[in-house]
Amino acid sequence: MIPYQNIMKNSSRVLAPLFNQTSRRYASTALASLDNIMGEVMDSIYEAGTFKPERIITTRQAAEIQVAGSSKKILNFCANNYLGLSSHPEVVEASKAALDKYGAGLSSVRFICGTQDIHKELEEKISRFHGREDTIIYASCFDANAGLFESLLTPEDAAISDELNHASIIDGIRLCKAERHRFKHMDMKDLERVLQETQKCRMRVVATDGVFSMDGDVAPLKEIVELCDQYKALVFIDECHATGFVGETGRGTEEFTGVDGRVHIINSTLGKALGGAAGGYTCGPKSLTDMLRQKSRPYLFSNSLPPPVVAGASKVFDLIMRDNSLVSKVAENTKHFRTRIEEAGFTIWGKDHPIVPIMLDDASLAGRFAEEMLSKDIYVIGFSYPVVPKGKARIRVQVSAAHTPAEIDKCVDAFIDIGKKLKVI
Repeated sequence: MIPYQNIMKNSSRVLAPLFNQTSRRYASTALASLDNIMGEVMDSIYEAGTFKPERIITTRQAAEIQVAGSSKKILNFCANNYLGLSSHPEVVEASKAALDKYGAGLSSVRFICGTQDIHKELEEKISRFHGREDTIIYASCFDANAGLFESLLTPEDAAISDELNHASIIDGIRLCKAERHRFKHMDMKDLERVLQETQKCRMRVVATDGVFSMDGDVAPLKEIVELCDQYKALVFIDECHATGFVGETGRGTEEFTGVDGRVHIINSTLGKALGGAAGGYTCGPKSLTDMLRQKSRPYLFSNSLPPPVVAGASKVFDLIMRDNSLVSKVAENTKHFRTRIEEAGFTIWGKDHPIVPIMLDDASLAGRFAEEMLSKDIYVIGFSYPVVPKGKARIRVQVSAAHTPAEIDKCVDAFIDIGKKLKVI
């Protein structure tokens, strides 16, 4: 019996009492068909070695955590908590105070009765941070990406996307009725080719991740901006893996590449470096955000961001605009980890970014490597298809400002031990 069949057999003992006999009788045929089809899908995932187990964390998100079934403290090198602020005392206290004052949630969408003063204050703060006219916040950046392209672009327009953009950008573009074009990953000659071919379009948006989350590489934003200036196209960047910690003051890929203020539309998240809770936003011209408040479906039909989340994110912006020392700490830790892991003989991708993909290629090997690392009290995850292309499986390490040099050394030493054991190095 393969693993998934074992899981289903065991879970049925728990779930069966939840279904009364009447509902099971009427639904049995349809449920049996669903179970069979889903079982086949899951079997194929197991056989391909790409099953992704979910580990259960029993503590707050931090550099050191615990997982279910173990009382040991383990080091977390697999979180988007780049600044280490998700459990910062001031952030937690701000969230608690908002819960007391504003309640758990609005029970509604923004335009009905779901906008509070703290939502407007956060939007103003984000705009000030990025140096833009206005900001509109969403439940997630996935929603922000889903809401932008469909609302902005018509059949007279064109969306031009890097082929390795995040799934949310890809899905957002799929929703719009504009012409859809892709250019080869970070290939400026191919981008120029597409820009030349689409000059007849009313409006064109070139979309790219600022930092590509699976590879840790930074978009050549200066070259993109210059091409778009030449061909009169708009530039859109997704800054989820850059906002708050990339660039000298954490202003992101614009600052890192020296093109401050030249990107037209910025989407990013509050759920990674900026507190780690939830939420996303679109930042840019007020004419754009005004339109999105009227037309963007994820904004119009999703509940407002809960007050504790809003307050926590707002406090994070206060912290990073007041002091950018955590940005320097992330950079120092990243350099230390990348230098040691490369010297050990591992193949890594990206440059100068706390996302460090350690390439293993084989999906089963990546999964086994991650389990072996956990036995050494290091939390990392193997990434395989469909999260990354087939044959490009990896361990994606994420370095945080919360890690100490000693913790980074412990992680690298564990990689070296397991790498030798599994004949990776």
